[in-house]
Amino acid sequence: MNAPDKIESGTKRFQAKRDAILAAAADAINEQSAKGMTFADVARRVGLNTTSVTYYFKRKEDLAAAAFEQTLDRLDAMLAEAAAYPDPESRVRRYLTVNMERLARIRRGEERDFAILSDLRAMEDPVKRELLERWRGVFRKTRSLWGAPANRNQTDLFGARAHVLLENTFWLPAWLTRYEVDEYPRVEARLMDVFRHGIAAPGQAWTPEIFSLEHDEPEPGREAFLLAATRLINELGYRGASVQKIASELNVTKGSFYHHLDAKDELVIACYKRSFDIIADAQRLAESHEGSHWQRLESTIATLLDVQFSERGPLLRTTALSGLPPRVRTTMIDRSNRIARRFAGMLSDGIAEGSIRAIDPLVASQALMALQNAAFDMRKWASTMPREQAIAYYASTLAFGLFDDGVLGR
Repeated sequence: MNAPDKIESGTKRFQAKRDAILAAAADAINEQSAKGMTFADVARRVGLNTTSVTYYFKRKEDLAAAAFEQTLDRLDAMLAEAAAYPDPESRVRRYLTVNMERLARIRRGEERDFAILSDLRAMEDPVKRELLERWRGVFRKTRSLWGAPANRNQTDLFGARAHVLLENTFWLPAWLTRYEVDEYPRVEARLMDVFRHGIAAPGQAWTPEIFSLEHDEPEPGREAFLLAATRLINELGYRGASVQKIASELNVTKGSFYHHLDAKDELVIACYKRSFDIIADAQRLAESHEGSHWQRLESTIATLLDVQFSERGPLLRTTALSGLPPRVRTTMIDRSNRIARRFAGMLSDGIAEGSIRAIDPLVASQALMALQNAAFDMRKWASTMPREQAIAYYASTLAFGLFDDGVLGR
């Protein structure tokens, strides 16, 4: 083997080993969060020792950053493929297809998953700043699938649509495992049907009622404590939101934390319970409300978005499950599934009544979970317009579909 061939062979081996380390790091991040990932665990997954991993990445933060960069590269490539199609609907359909095909390959063991981005904000500057700028580029590229906006209202609406599309594709791995791989094309078609035409039957209007959700808090100060903790966990993830940071957010001592809760796991459980209780309360109020099943559902959606966009929010994001102990994570996923099934029941009642389109209620319920779960990230966007308008724009993405030209006139 001559010198150039040796160099090329060595480069290929180096790249192959680096790719294997990045794939192992992505698995570790998805299971344990970026903060919870360790060199030792990544090395074990690849069959190396820790020293060998440090040859490729000097610090754990460098490895996490490279894993996130790889995810952003993959998203850029998928969006570029979708952008080559001629109109918004075909672009969105292609983007959904490439995501479903990727998840099918992962399920069959033909490909490894990439790192989820929920922990990105827990990184330290300047890496965090650079990664967030790249994420904003991904968001702008997603928004451009709908073309160039003609005015500010269209910009806001296209932004809502882009966010809901991205969050639904990020949410897919949480529920697709309930289906066989050969069912994926049918699931894709059912989800695309919701994206294309929405949930509401033709002729239904957007006239929701915001329910009053009252909670009796037996312990003074606990609600403020849980709100602060929820915001930080949503921003920084389970491991990134330390007890010290939560206490500092409220200008209290760490001792005050342990006055409210005995351990950090109990904090996350309490935050999830508060969030799930709010969602369940909204669903219960809707079920006892006057009007059609569509009117009950739209009021539930609007009430939950109002919570997310107001000082009463946020609700804890399900992405904060990353890094939780398995027992706690299983309990939280079970409660999340019960919430989704209740949405599916509301949808089924509306389909039977005729106020909701004949959609797949199980698939549509998961799309609704992604919608209300992700709205936290749009609080800044929502603050730039009247609350009612923000709720209407964001909810319209699933209520009337991602391509409804009449939304701006409602």
